[in-house]
Amino acid sequence: MSIVNADLLHKIPLFELLDDDEVKVLSEQLDQKQVYAGQVVFNQGDQGGTMYVVQSGRVEIFLMDDNKERVVLSVVESGGIFGELSLLDNDPRSAGAKALQDCTLYVIDRHDLEMLFQAHQHAALDIMTMLSRRIREADTLVRQRVVARNVNEEAAPPLNFGTRLADLLTMVAGDIRFAYFCFIWFLIWIVLNIDIIPGLKSFDPFPFGLLTMIVSLLAIFLSLFVLISQNRQTEREKVRNDIEYEVNVKAEVEIRDLRNQMDKMEELLVNHLSRLHTNVDRLQLETGTIKAVNDEEQQ
Repeated sequence: MSIVNADLLHKIPLFELLDDDEVKVLSEQLDQKQVYAGQVVFNQGDQGGTMYVVQSGRVEIFLMDDNKERVVLSVVESGGIFGELSLLDNDPRSAGAKALQDCTLYVIDRHDLEMLFQAHQHAALDIMTMLSRRIREADTLVRQRVVARNVNEEAAPPLNFGTRLADLLTMVAGDIRFAYFCFIWFLIWIVLNIDIIPGLKSFDPFPFGLLTMIVSLLAIFLSLFVLISQNRQTEREKVRNDIEYEVNVKAEVEIRDLRNQMDKMEELLVNHLSRLHTNVDRLQLETGTIKAVNDEEQQ
C-alpha cells in the first residue's frame, strides 16, 4: 500500500478540517490509484465496499437505464467523491464511473471512513452534503431529461359524457355495418310507403318527407359529432407531433454526444500512441547507451 502525501490530502475539501496529525494517520491508511483517461473505474453492478476521492482529474458517473440508454449523472472534479453509496450500504454499484482525464484517486474503505469519523465527526456532514448534492443533481436530470412518451397515455380518454358519446357515434358511423344498416332501413321504409303491399297503408307517402327530415337531422348530428371527434384527434396529433419533436431532439443530442465521444477517443488514441513512441524512443536510446558502454568495456 503506497502512502498518500499528507500535504496533497489536506487540499481535499473532505479532509481540509482535519489537523496535521489526523491527516498523517489517515494518509498512512489510504491507497492511491492512478487511472488513465477513458479507463473505467468500476461498472454498474460491480461489488462495492469502497469510495473514491478525486485528487486530480475528472470522473464521469453514469448508469444504464431500463431502455439500455446511457445516462450521465454527473462529472466529479478534483476534491469530489464518488462511490459513497456502495460504501455506506455495501450493495453493488448503482452506477458506473469512467475517467475523462488522467486521474489520481484516493481509495477509502469502511475502516478508513470509521477512523475519519472518529477523528473528525464533521466529516460525516461533508459526506451528507455530497450525497444531498448528488440527489439534487439526479432530480434535475430526471426533470430535464427528454424521454419517449406514449401518445395514448398523454391524450387520456375524455371524462365528460358528450365527448364520450361523440367518440362512440363517430366510431359507429365509421363502421361499414352502419352503411349496411342504413341501406336496409331506407329500403324497408320505401317498400312500406309505395303501396305495393296489399292492405298496408303508407304512413310517409312519396316523396317521403318524414324520411327526408329524419335523414337530414341524422346527417346534421353526425356531422357535429364527427367535428367534435376530429377536435379530439387534432389534440392527439398535437401530442404526437410534440413527442416526435422530442424524439428528434433526443436523437440529435445522442448523435452529438457520439461525435464528441469519437473525438475524445481519437484524442486519447493519439495521446497513447504518442506515449508509446516516446517510450520506444527512450528505450532505444537507453539500449543504445547500454550497448555503447558494453562495447567500451569490451575494448
